[in-house]
Amino acid sequence: MRFIETRGNDGIKAKYVTFSEAILSPSASFGGLYVPEQLPKLDDEFIAKHLDSSYKTLALDFLTKCDIDIDNDILQEALARYDAFDDAANPVPVVQIEDDCFVSELYHGPTRAFKDMALQPFGYILSSLAKKRDENYLIMAATSGDTGPATLETFKNQSNVKVACLYPDGGTSDVQRLQMVTEDASNLFVFGVKGDFDDTQNALKSLLASEDFNETLKAKNIKLSAANSVNFGRIIFQIIYHIHSYIVLLRDKKISMGDKIYLVVPSGNFGNALGAYYAKKMGLPVAKILISSNRNNILTDWITNGAYDLTSRHLVHTISPAMDILKSSNVERILFDKFGYERTKELMDDLASNGKYELTSEELEVLREDFDASFSTDEECEDVIGEYAKKGYIMDPHTATCIRAYKTLREQKLPTVVYSTAEWTKFSPTVSRALGHEVKNDIDALDWIKDHVHLKVPKMVTELFSKPLIHEKVIDKNTIKENIFSIL
Repeated sequence: MRFIETRGNDGIKAKYVTFSEAILSPSASFGGLYVPEQLPKLDDEFIAKHLDSSYKTLALDFLTKCDIDIDNDILQEALARYDAFDDAANPVPVVQIEDDCFVSELYHGPTRAFKDMALQPFGYILSSLAKKRDENYLIMAATSGDTGPATLETFKNQSNVKVACLYPDGGTSDVQRLQMVTEDASNLFVFGVKGDFDDTQNALKSLLASEDFNETLKAKNIKLSAANSVNFGRIIFQIIYHIHSYIVLLRDKKISMGDKIYLVVPSGNFGNALGAYYAKKMGLPVAKILISSNRNNILTDWITNGAYDLTSRHLVHTISPAMDILKSSNVERILFDKFGYERTKELMDDLASNGKYELTSEELEVLREDFDASFSTDEECEDVIGEYAKKGYIMDPHTATCIRAYKTLREQKLPTVVYSTAEWTKFSPTVSRALGHEVKNDIDALDWIKDHVHLKVPKMVTELFSKPLIHEKVIDKNTIKENIFSIL
């Protein structure tokens, strides 16, 4: 598998790079991203072959099919990280909540969020490459709540790697923040930033593309990479669980081979949705990908009317903070796949210069062949959580945004997979309130839900509240570069 660039080539960087090169140095020409030149095909034979396979077996065969330049033994060790999930035999349960609605629970890993599905194996691969090359890497991560903990977890105590993690101060849940600021491995550094997620992500992308920053690192014999989904090393693992969902429905005789399904994806940075799109493009029978958002519904506007406009928007803090994002990085990969590098560069330059761009009516029609979108308010999400709690299923507020898309956007009554990106324990005060009990802090909410709804709270969550705080520094967004230099 060769990789090319979303905004074209600048004549300085190589026109084609390997998978390992793309993940070790994810910044492409003109500030663009790397994408596969071609995707392999998924046919009925591939799907049928894995009807009785484990998730790891499916994943290994998929990665082999992608023909990436990673040794098989490294891939196997990377996928063995799934053995530490709640159920090694079934790391991604798919649970039925309606006659034709199924929840793919992506949160059964060490940080209780879907980012573990990609970052656990990706982290092992990147660390292995660094050791094999005897190179030192600074891994940058900007997080709206889940990427940070998952990145720190996968890279902690790894040789040849340091991690600088940026999170918006006040813009995550208490559990998400504690998962970051209590990490005590000596190679991990966490900074709260006075600003929102877009500020932290803008800083990350700017540093990745900065010649001055990279030259300074080079002088210290350090290379720069990223753990956000700008890195395709994340995306390749986010394709697999969409294939898995289809196979589970086949295995459970909810569908027949070739039947189409809907996928409903709660979206912020659009990496999870991009994985679904690539799976569909490769041949997975998906009728359409339904995108759900919160009040920061810029993706809904983009998909329904073609306008991506930041000029009239301010980020709103919601009860689903992982989606409190206005600049969705992986939209660029969709633009490239649909319209080519020249148009993508034009649109992204417009966004950078004018704060907005707009698709033509013909382009919007092409986009809507694969996507539709809706959004939910905080109040609607709490109502959904309460509604399904009465039916015996507890979901987090990000998952709750999916229900409106499930109920209103389907053009046909087809089986539908909703992606649950985080466990309820990361947002327990919201869940408690949705169940009719107002609390002031996470501890009280966790205890009340555990006692009244009889749900187990994982040990890794309860232990957070007694751990010492290691990373208490909160910095101005304009001092990020200086603070990163200070840890080197």
